[in-house]
Amino acid sequence: MDERLQMYKELTELPGAPGHEKTIRKAMERYIRDYADELSTDNLGGLIARIGNRGPKIMVAAHLDEVAFIITSITQEGFLKFLPLGGWWNQVMLAQRVTIHTKKEVIDGVIGSIPPHVLSNEERRKPVELKDMFIDIGATSREEVIEFGVSPGDIVIPVCPFTVMKNPKVMMAKAWDNRVGIAIIIELFKRLRQVDIPNRVFGVGTIQEELGMRGAKTAAYTIEPDICIAVDVGVSGDTPNIKEKDAQAKLGKGPLLLLCDSTMIAHPGLLRLCIETAGKYNIPFQYDALPGGGTDAGRVHLYGKGVPSIVTAVPARYIHSHASLVHQDDIDNTVNLLVEIIKGLDEKTVSQLKADEYY
Repeated sequence: MDERLQMYKELTELPGAPGHEKTIRKAMERYIRDYADELSTDNLGGLIARIGNRGPKIMVAAHLDEVAFIITSITQEGFLKFLPLGGWWNQVMLAQRVTIHTKKEVIDGVIGSIPPHVLSNEERRKPVELKDMFIDIGATSREEVIEFGVSPGDIVIPVCPFTVMKNPKVMMAKAWDNRVGIAIIIELFKRLRQVDIPNRVFGVGTIQEELGMRGAKTAAYTIEPDICIAVDVGVSGDTPNIKEKDAQAKLGKGPLLLLCDSTMIAHPGLLRLCIETAGKYNIPFQYDALPGGGTDAGRVHLYGKGVPSIVTAVPARYIHSHASLVHQDDIDNTVNLLVEIIKGLDEKTVSQLKADEYY
């Protein structure tokens, strides 16, 4: 496995539930350290890497956390009740493997499900509600669970080994949302170290994005950015039963430029700059628009007097589940686009964007 694939494997397989991002933050810090001029953290645990020493401040943000679960109680029979951390769809959860991260060790488990043999036809047609789900770790009693070291508040992480598919450009893993963004920031800093940039770039691994973009807010207060580019994943619409009006993106056809979501409308000048830059350097891209959801840019663009912001995203299949797919070409082209955009964000251009005079 080459160096880049090894990085993807480590970043996606490490645990990083919302509010518990320390392990993945340490990994990002280790990978980006050699390319940054300065590393720091905010008080909630977000990582801030800076490259460049002059000019406007460009914040490139990707969140460290992944959708996960938290243990809330233990039944007398030794089963674990839980709540989701982030947006889960009930139908993708049953019978899936998980790991429980206790203070002492990691314990394997499975989200329990009732065998279809004992369900009526009507019951089989109904999705199981979250309140009826549980995690089975093979214990026989509440006392045995406690002896294992499990307690309420412990974090539960989906299990999916990083896998290169038969098409070697397609990769499966948990937590591509948003470890792909973290990987892109690392690759971006590696590329920017080789060129002269007219600005200061802050590569940020934010925390608790899946619970309301919380870390983006603290990072914005710390950096006071002039421009924000959020790097995240988008919904790939190239699988059966997805209607074109809901998602048009396809794997391998380039990064997404998000026109709007429920938290932000793309800054028109910055969007135009991105489109012009992609055209100038022959970088393929796709448009995206989501009626729901949001990214770190949804919080950052409201900081202070306002921060012109945009979202670049990698198309992904099956996000917010145990296993999702991304394409290497989309990662590469996202990095290529970000490099060229950042090279063009000099003092004059940023001033025009902030004054709404970039036409």
